[in-house]
Amino acid sequence: MPVFALSQDLSFPAPEWAEPDGLLAMGGDLCPERLLLAYSLGIFPWFNPGDPLLWWSPDPRCVIEPSAIRVSTSLRKVLRRGRFSLTFDQAFAAVISACRETRLARGEGTWLGDEMVDAYQRLHHSGFAHSVEVWEEKELVGGLYGVVLGRCFFGESMFHRRTDASKIGLVGLARRLAEKQFELIDCQLPNPHLFSLGAKEISRAEFLKRLRMGGVMPSVRPSQAPL
Repeated sequence: MPVFALSQDLSFPAPEWAEPDGLLAMGGDLCPERLLLAYSLGIFPWFNPGDPLLWWSPDPRCVIEPSAIRVSTSLRKVLRRGRFSLTFDQAFAAVISACRETRLARGEGTWLGDEMVDAYQRLHHSGFAHSVEVWEEKELVGGLYGVVLGRCFFGESMFHRRTDASKIGLVGLARRLAEKQFELIDCQLPNPHLFSLGAKEISRAEFLKRLRMGGVMPSVRPSQAPL
Protein backbone atom coordinates (compact mmCIF):
# COMPACT_ATOMS: atom_id res chain seq x y z
CA MET A 1 0.00 0.00 0.00
CA PRO A 2 1.19 3.58 -0.60
CA VAL A 3 2.01 5.98 2.21
CA PHE A 4 -0.65 8.68 2.08
CA ALA A 5 0.17 12.39 2.04
CA LEU A 6 -2.15 14.36 4.31
CA SER A 7 -3.59 17.71 3.32
CA GLN A 8 -4.75 20.42 5.71
CA ASP A 9 -8.16 18.74 5.85
CA LEU A 10 -8.84 16.98 9.16
CA SER A 11 -9.01 13.46 7.82
CA PHE A 12 -6.99 10.24 7.70
CA PRO A 13 -6.99 7.22 5.41
CA ALA A 14 -8.41 4.03 6.90
CA PRO A 15 -5.97 2.44 9.40
CA GLU A 16 -6.28 -0.85 7.51
CA TRP A 17 -4.39 0.76 4.61
CA ALA A 18 -1.17 1.06 6.62
CA GLU A 19 2.07 -0.49 5.43
CA PRO A 20 3.13 -3.83 7.02
CA ASP A 21 5.33 -1.92 9.49
CA GLY A 22 2.35 0.24 10.48
CA LEU A 23 3.26 3.44 8.59
CA LEU A 24 0.05 4.97 7.24
CA ALA A 25 0.55 8.62 6.29
CA MET A 26 2.82 11.63 6.37
CA GLY A 27 2.27 15.36 6.65
CA GLY A 28 -0.52 17.33 8.23
CA ASP A 29 0.09 18.97 11.59
CA LEU A 30 -0.11 18.36 15.33
CA CYS A 31 -3.09 20.57 16.14
CA PRO A 32 -5.27 19.19 18.95
CA GLU A 33 -8.16 18.37 16.61
CA ARG A 34 -5.98 16.24 14.32
CA LEU A 35 -4.33 14.45 17.23
CA LEU A 36 -7.67 13.61 18.84
CA LEU A 37 -9.05 12.34 15.55
CA ALA A 38 -5.94 10.22 15.03
CA TYR A 39 -6.19 8.55 18.44
CA SER A 40 -9.89 7.88 17.96
CA LEU A 41 -8.96 6.01 14.75
CA GLY A 42 -6.13 4.02 16.34
CA ILE A 43 -3.43 6.21 14.74
CA PHE A 44 -0.55 8.02 16.45
CA PRO A 45 2.31 10.32 15.38
CA TRP A 46 5.90 9.14 15.62
CA PHE A 47 8.83 10.85 13.90
CA ASN A 48 12.28 12.20 14.66
CA PRO A 49 12.76 15.97 15.05
CA GLY A 50 13.51 17.51 11.68
CA ASP A 51 11.92 14.64 9.74
CA PRO A 52 8.50 14.69 8.05
CA LEU A 53 5.54 14.13 10.37
CA LEU A 54 4.66 10.42 10.20
CA TRP A 55 1.46 8.67 11.32
CA TRP A 56 1.28 4.99 12.33
CA SER A 57 -1.26 2.25 12.97
CA PRO A 58 0.64 -0.99 13.65
CA ASP A 59 -0.84 -4.47 13.42
CA PRO A 60 -0.68 -6.15 15.89
CA ARG A 61 -1.09 -3.61 18.68
CA CYS A 62 0.40 -3.85 22.17
CA VAL A 63 -2.08 -3.28 25.01
CA ILE A 64 -2.47 -3.83 28.75
CA GLU A 65 -5.77 -4.76 30.35
CA PRO A 66 -5.91 -2.49 33.43
CA SER A 67 -7.32 -5.24 35.64
CA ALA A 68 -4.66 -7.70 34.44
CA ILE A 69 -1.55 -5.67 35.26
CA ARG A 70 1.17 -8.07 36.40
CA VAL A 71 3.01 -7.22 39.62
CA SER A 72 6.07 -9.37 40.36
CA THR A 73 6.95 -10.49 43.87
CA SER A 74 9.90 -8.09 43.98
CA LEU A 75 7.75 -5.19 42.82
CA ARG A 76 5.14 -6.00 45.47
CA LYS A 77 7.86 -5.68 48.10
CA VAL A 78 8.82 -2.25 46.74
CA LEU A 79 5.17 -1.16 46.85
CA ARG A 80 4.77 -2.38 50.45
CA ARG A 81 7.83 -0.44 51.60
CA GLY A 82 6.11 2.81 50.64
CA ARG A 83 9.30 4.34 49.35
CA PHE A 84 7.52 6.00 46.44
CA SER A 85 4.36 8.09 46.26
CA LEU A 86 2.10 8.70 43.27
CA THR A 87 0.25 11.75 41.98
CA PHE A 88 -1.79 12.40 38.85
CA ASP A 89 -1.68 15.52 36.69
CA GLN A 90 0.45 17.44 39.17
CA ALA A 91 3.59 17.89 37.02
CA PHE A 92 2.75 17.19 33.38
CA ALA A 93 5.40 19.53 31.96
CA ALA A 94 8.08 18.02 34.20
CA VAL A 95 7.11 14.47 33.20
CA ILE A 96 7.19 15.04 29.44
CA SER A 97 10.48 16.94 29.77
CA ALA A 98 11.98 14.09 31.81
CA CYS A 99 10.84 11.54 29.21
CA ARG A 100 12.89 13.47 26.65
CA GLU A 101 15.87 14.28 28.87
CA THR A 102 16.44 10.78 30.23
CA ARG A 103 16.60 9.32 26.71
CA LEU A 104 19.03 11.99 25.57
CA ALA A 105 21.16 11.47 28.70
CA ARG A 106 21.49 7.79 27.77
CA GLY A 107 22.62 8.72 24.28
CA GLU A 108 19.37 7.55 22.70
CA GLY A 109 17.34 9.32 20.07
CA THR A 110 13.95 10.76 20.93
CA TRP A 111 10.82 11.64 18.98
CA LEU A 112 10.01 14.26 21.63
CA GLY A 113 11.15 17.35 19.80
CA ASP A 114 9.82 20.79 20.66
CA GLU A 115 6.89 20.40 18.26
CA MET A 116 5.72 17.19 19.91
CA VAL A 117 6.18 18.54 23.44
CA ASP A 118 4.18 21.66 22.60
CA ALA A 119 1.41 19.56 21.02
CA TYR A 120 0.91 17.40 24.10
CA GLN A 121 1.13 20.39 26.39
CA ARG A 122 -1.82 21.83 24.47
CA LEU A 123 -3.72 18.56 24.86
CA HIS A 124 -3.00 18.61 28.58
CA HIS A 125 -4.29 22.16 28.96
CA SER A 126 -7.47 21.17 27.10
CA GLY A 127 -8.03 18.18 29.41
CA PHE A 128 -7.09 15.25 27.16
CA ALA A 129 -3.44 14.50 28.02
CA HIS A 130 -2.63 13.28 31.52
CA SER A 131 0.45 12.44 33.56
CA VAL A 132 1.37 10.07 36.35
CA GLU A 133 4.16 11.23 38.68
CA VAL A 134 6.30 9.00 40.91
CA TRP A 135 8.02 10.78 43.80
CA GLU A 136 10.73 9.86 46.26
CA GLU A 137 10.09 12.40 48.99
CA LYS A 138 9.96 15.64 46.95
CA GLU A 139 12.01 14.43 43.95
CA LEU A 140 10.34 13.38 40.70
CA VAL A 141 11.94 10.00 39.98
CA GLY A 142 9.57 8.45 37.44
CA GLY A 143 6.39 8.90 35.50
CA LEU A 144 4.48 8.57 32.27
CA TYR A 145 1.97 10.48 30.19
CA GLY A 146 -0.68 9.74 27.61
CA VAL A 147 -4.03 10.70 26.14
CA VAL A 148 -7.45 9.73 27.50
CA LEU A 149 -10.48 9.30 25.25
CA GLY A 150 -13.57 7.54 26.49
CA ARG A 151 -12.43 4.69 28.73
CA CYS A 152 -9.11 4.17 26.96
CA PHE A 153 -5.66 5.44 27.91
CA PHE A 154 -3.24 5.93 25.00
CA GLY A 155 0.22 5.73 26.53
CA GLU A 156 2.95 7.82 24.95
CA SER A 157 6.17 7.69 26.98
CA MET A 158 7.57 6.92 30.43
CA PHE A 159 10.82 7.49 32.31
CA HIS A 160 12.58 6.49 35.51
CA ARG A 161 15.44 7.87 37.57
CA ARG A 162 15.22 5.13 40.20
CA THR A 163 14.93 1.39 39.72
CA ASP A 164 11.28 0.32 39.41
CA ALA A 165 9.96 3.91 39.42
CA SER A 166 8.34 3.69 35.97
CA LYS A 167 6.85 0.28 36.84
CA ILE A 168 5.36 1.79 39.99
CA GLY A 169 3.80 4.53 37.87
CA LEU A 170 2.29 2.11 35.36
CA VAL A 171 0.93 -0.17 38.09
CA GLY A 172 -0.60 2.81 39.86
CA LEU A 173 -2.18 3.99 36.63
CA ALA A 174 -3.56 0.53 35.80
CA ARG A 175 -5.13 0.16 39.22
CA ARG A 176 -6.76 3.58 38.97
CA LEU A 177 -8.09 2.81 35.49
CA ALA A 178 -9.36 -0.60 36.59
CA GLU A 179 -11.40 1.10 39.30
CA LYS A 180 -12.93 3.34 36.62
CA GLN A 181 -13.60 0.29 34.36
CA PHE A 182 -11.31 1.46 31.55
CA GLU A 183 -11.19 -0.82 28.53
CA LEU A 184 -7.44 -0.81 27.91
CA ILE A 185 -4.07 0.93 28.04
CA ASP A 186 -2.62 1.33 24.55
CA CYS A 187 1.13 0.67 24.59
CA GLN A 188 1.47 1.01 20.79
CA LEU A 189 4.56 -1.20 20.25
CA PRO A 190 5.74 -4.13 22.39
CA ASN A 191 8.95 -4.51 24.37
CA PRO A 192 10.13 -6.93 27.09
CA HIS A 193 9.54 -4.34 29.83
CA LEU A 194 5.86 -4.08 28.92
CA PHE A 195 5.44 -7.85 28.52
CA SER A 196 6.81 -8.32 32.03
CA LEU A 197 3.94 -6.16 33.29
CA GLY A 198 1.26 -8.15 31.50
CA ALA A 199 1.11 -6.50 28.08
CA LYS A 200 -0.14 -8.54 25.15
CA GLU A 201 -0.59 -8.10 21.41
CA ILE A 202 -3.96 -7.98 19.68
CA SER A 203 -4.85 -7.46 16.04
CA ARG A 204 -5.56 -4.00 14.72
CA ALA A 205 -9.15 -5.03 14.04
CA GLU A 206 -9.58 -6.18 17.64
CA PHE A 207 -7.92 -3.00 18.90
CA LEU A 208 -10.33 -0.78 16.96
CA LYS A 209 -13.24 -2.87 18.23
CA ARG A 210 -12.03 -2.41 21.80
CA LEU A 211 -11.79 1.36 21.30
CA ARG A 212 -15.45 1.46 20.34
CA MET A 213 -16.31 -0.71 23.34
CA GLY A 214 -14.46 1.84 25.45
CA GLY A 215 -16.58 4.68 24.12
CA VAL A 216 -13.96 6.06 21.72
CA MET A 217 -15.70 7.25 18.58
CA PRO A 218 -13.99 9.01 15.62
CA SER A 219 -14.22 12.73 16.31
CA VAL A 220 -12.11 15.87 16.02
CA ARG A 221 -13.52 17.20 19.31
CA PRO A 222 -14.58 14.43 21.69
CA SER A 223 -15.79 15.24 25.18
CA GLN A 224 -13.13 15.61 27.86
CA ALA A 225 -12.30 12.54 29.90
CA PRO A 226 -10.89 12.87 33.43
CA LEU A 227 -8.23 10.43 34.56
